[in-house]
Amino acid sequence: MLSQHIKEQTHAAHQNVEGTIVRQLKSIRSDADYAKVLKGFYAYFRAVEDRIAPFVTSDILPDLADRRNSSYIKKDIEALGGSVENLPEANAPLVNNVLEALSSLYVLEGSIMGGPYIVQMLNKYGITKGTSFFEGYGENSREMWAGFTTVLNKHAEDPESYTLATEKANQTFYNFGNVFSPIVNVN
Repeated sequence: MLSQHIKEQTHAAHQNVEGTIVRQLKSIRSDADYAKVLKGFYAYFRAVEDRIAPFVTSDILPDLADRRNSSYIKKDIEALGGSVENLPEANAPLVNNVLEALSSLYVLEGSIMGGPYIVQMLNKYGITKGTSFFEGYGENSREMWAGFTTVLNKHAEDPESYTLATEKANQTFYNFGNVFSPIVNVN
């Protein structure tokens, strides 16, 4: 299955971006700090969503309208008193077909699965609002992830396509981490 292959083959990229983001989250001391970090999430999610939109439609992913997206991040930023002006640069990978688009979306959907841990971390720092995006799908998170991976796997029945799909997912991870490179200290 492609989803398992991507998980195994993107482990290093996943760990790298996770470390970068966790360092940003650990630096948060105020709503303004948190809003600044969320701007990186918003900029990147929006860039990826724009790239995949021509390929990932409700015909491909029937519950697309029910999935978390950058609009939730925007609402969280606004709930913190921030705006989506002056965003960091975000470069989404180019995608040329449905499988590449789903491989990029794998990274975004997967990040939602880790959201509850981010909410716990933020709560320790006194951040209690602007967390709707990271709350993910609540008790339906596993079901939503399973639904996504089923669609991904269906579009990659040929193991020959795994290499390109994995490269796209790796690139999506690395580009996500690059969004936070200019943010040395959010204080």
